[in-house]
Amino acid sequence: MADHTPPQDQGPSEQRRSWFVRLLNPPKCSMLRMLGVGSVLGIVIWGALNMGMEYTNRSEFCLSCHEMSIPYEELKKTVHFKNRSGAAAQCADCHVASSKTPTDYMFKSFQKLMAARDVIGKITGVVDTPEKFEAHRLTMAKRVWARMEERDSKECRNCHDFKYMDPEKQKDRSVVKHEGAVEDGKTCIECHKGIAHKPVHQALEQAPADQPAT
Repeated sequence: MADHTPPQDQGPSEQRRSWFVRLLNPPKCSMLRMLGVGSVLGIVIWGALNMGMEYTNRSEFCLSCHEMSIPYEELKKTVHFKNRSGAAAQCADCHVASSKTPTDYMFKSFQKLMAARDVIGKITGVVDTPEKFEAHRLTMAKRVWARMEERDSKECRNCHDFKYMDPEKQKDRSVVKHEGAVEDGKTCIECHKGIAHKPVHQALEQAPADQPAT
């Protein structure tokens, strides 16, 4: 005869053991659900990070947070801002390398954190006036030059590259200089300091040799 005895309630120890078994061997539908939810969350988080990164890359954002109106006005007077081809450069194009690789993305994120130094400088009164900004200009410029040299002027090479240059359309002096730079393994910023802002690199000869680029 079949046993029609109703199942007894599981004790606390049996319930814990049953929960542990389900944790180790979840149903397929549960795993699929977790993968689906995790994928959606990952896309949302990654999209939000990229949107935030691109939003803060806008020159308008830089000008609202930093004491950057001074160098921005300088940029507007150069060929990097307005030219016959219409290929204009904005703040992030030169100060934040594009994220074409995971390494670039990490560097880009690091640069965002380092930008807080400018905000702190404004809040603490280090560069909150044109006079103070001018006094610290060379120190700030040296910091940028050093960083660009370390990365082989990647910010420049996003738009300019020796292998795509047409010597026929360059002046003889430029051709000689660029050929020499290729042979000597020089990077763009070594010769093109002050290309978009006030040329303060002449003051390097007057600066103390042991002055750090902080």
